[in-house]
Amino acid sequence: MTHTALHRRHFLAATGAAFAALAASGCHARVPGVASAPGYGPLRPDPAGLLDLPEGFSYRVLSRLGQVMSDGARVPDAADGMGCFALPGGKLALVRNHELRPGKDSGGATGAAYDRDASGAILPGGTTTLVLDAATLTLEREFRSLSGTIRNCAGGITPWGTWLSCEEDVSRAGAKVGQDHGWAFEVPAAATGPVDPVPLKAMGRFNREAAAVDPATGIVYQTEDRDDGLLYRFIPAVPGQLAKGGRLEALAIDGGDGAMKPGDWRRVRWVALDNPESPDDDLRKRGAAAGALPFARGEGIHMGDGELFFACTSGGAAGLGQVFRLKPGKGGDRLQLFFESTDPQQFNYGDNLTVAPDGQLVVCEDQYTAVSDNHLRGLTRDGRPYPLARVVTQTEPAGACFSPDGKVLFVNLYSPAATLAITGPWAHLRG
Repeated sequence: MTHTALHRRHFLAATGAAFAALAASGCHARVPGVASAPGYGPLRPDPAGLLDLPEGFSYRVLSRLGQVMSDGARVPDAADGMGCFALPGGKLALVRNHELRPGKDSGGATGAAYDRDASGAILPGGTTTLVLDAATLTLEREFRSLSGTIRNCAGGITPWGTWLSCEEDVSRAGAKVGQDHGWAFEVPAAATGPVDPVPLKAMGRFNREAAAVDPATGIVYQTEDRDDGLLYRFIPAVPGQLAKGGRLEALAIDGGDGAMKPGDWRRVRWVALDNPESPDDDLRKRGAAAGALPFARGEGIHMGDGELFFACTSGGAAGLGQVFRLKPGKGGDRLQLFFESTDPQQFNYGDNLTVAPDGQLVVCEDQYTAVSDNHLRGLTRDGRPYPLARVVTQTEPAGACFSPDGKVLFVNLYSPAATLAITGPWAHLRG
């Protein structure tokens, strides 16, 4: 996700309130209404002025900006991508990114850190971890788990129980920071404090957004938040051990110019990329020169059942956003333009996304308008959009992820940072 000035380039060829209103414990019931398809029916106004939801759904505020955590630090702002993990003993871990630039408040981060600014202060980006009781959703512990990074935007869960936290920044070591940035870092869900921050350099250095791992192969797919960003895949030398290196490639269309309409499929090939540490920040340019396909601001990516979905925030003829589906296969990988928005009222600038247990998508909007009206948008398995929730305050939803049992949808409100748990009559829990 990026928070610079509005810049909508149309890649038609396949690219295309106040915070005080938060209630202390935060459970709010919905008023019954008439359901409609697709989705869960009309959204009902939230008396607390935070998040409108359909009939039968409610939310609880788990964490908020500035609250004191278990380690004595405070919850930082800019809550972004997030993953949910089952822990032993009936616990859940939420590993939450913070998209903070140098100079922003880290909340008092201490301990191991990847980098510091010229004054010696720990860079404020990184992750915090929330440990919950899975049955009651009671917050039991909350602490810094990664420090010293820049603009940790989205990321992705791994089958081996870690969170890949991605830097959306390509600062070079110099007068302002001491290390190069633009890396992915691995944070174990079972960590109990700040992890040793090891940049996974073989996975590439770029303006990275999110990652998803195919459990069948261990391959990591990665998005790049630029108007001409690429879709990358990292083939690890040892599946599950990313720090041991591997091979980086970028997606290209196998024949043709890549022009696609919603529903179209194309066979793809993968372009090898050398020098993944890319000191000149030119991976996307070298990849495009070799035939790789540019995407308009690749953002959230998530693994479903044998297929991946990823959002392109400003893609499509209307520049309102697209969602692509990638199906890896032994006979060759295929790419589909799964959805393209034609109307801001149906879908406007999709960002983070997740796949629900029944295969539907939940997409977080991040509109670039003077007055934002951001939603959680559902997309049915046949690509029909519907409103799932509406953020009443002037911020964006981010980091949507389901609990392993599918009963809870966790989501962040970006700023002022808050983490919510949404429960209700999810379609995948029926029958």
